[in-house]
Amino acid sequence: MISELISKDDRFQEILERLNRKSVEDYYNPYRMFDWPDSLPENRWWMSPELTTTYGTDVAPELDQEQLYRLSRYESINFYSLNVDGIRELIVEVTRRIHTRGFEIPSEFFHHFIGEENEHMWFFAEFCLRYGKKIYRQLEPAGQGDTWSDEAASFLVFVRILLFEELVDHFNSTMAADDRLHDTIRAVNRIHHQDESRHIAFGRELVSLLFKDLQAKGSQEELRKVREYLKRYLNYSFESLFNPQVYRDAGIPEPFAVRRRLLASPRSAEFQQQVFRKPLNYLVKTGILPDRDLSVSRVSVGQGEA
Repeated sequence: MISELISKDDRFQEILERLNRKSVEDYYNPYRMFDWPDSLPENRWWMSPELTTTYGTDVAPELDQEQLYRLSRYESINFYSLNVDGIRELIVEVTRRIHTRGFEIPSEFFHHFIGEENEHMWFFAEFCLRYGKKIYRQLEPAGQGDTWSDEAASFLVFVRILLFEELVDHFNSTMAADDRLHDTIRAVNRIHHQDESRHIAFGRELVSLLFKDLQAKGSQEELRKVREYLKRYLNYSFESLFNPQVYRDAGIPEPFAVRRRLLASPRSAEFQQQVFRKPLNYLVKTGILPDRDLSVSRVSVGQGEA
């Protein structure tokens, strides 16, 4: 059982103790942390251009500088909307497991995790509503109705949380250091990156233990299905960045056709490997995935014309 693996893992418990202590020492009041200006300049990048979905594709030369700035504005709102949506899910899933059988030892960290993520959701939503006047709706990935053993279900919850946090942190760490962005944008990304470094450290340790538990109890067929699901989830998460609502709001004609062009671009696969470089290295190193190939049936994120 997972509780036995955790109770016998001195390394995990030492890391957990350190992270609990850091959560207390590094605590801040997010409601007083940010200086929200009334507006942000429109003739400036709102997202590092290298992180935008048109960068390095044949679509980018078709847009003038004003359009590229406007696209970065709405892509940033979509990115923070993804955070709001993802954080909502992970809070629900962690809350379901706090102080339950098997998760007694990490439950103290779960309290810090839930509190911090709730505050993250607030400041991401605040940014979206202040400067974009909306939070983009995100659709559910395919495969949510699959039936899993208890071991697989818990593993998939925490590995999804980890992968989501790793994707977000790639963007946060890049934008926090980008002096082309407004100070408010850099601050939001910097603060989130600081907190997520603890969450990712915890997630990697817990996911490794949960995978050992799954390997010991799950069948080879279930392991195969879990790996297929993870690849679909990685594709879904990546494709969520390519939101046709964003292209429409940015004034780009034929937004669904543009999305298809961008996803079919050679740059798309390169960008995906860049975004998931660290988590894919982790997944392969731990044996969770056999390699970095994500070419299994790409799941649609529900952004079609219908």
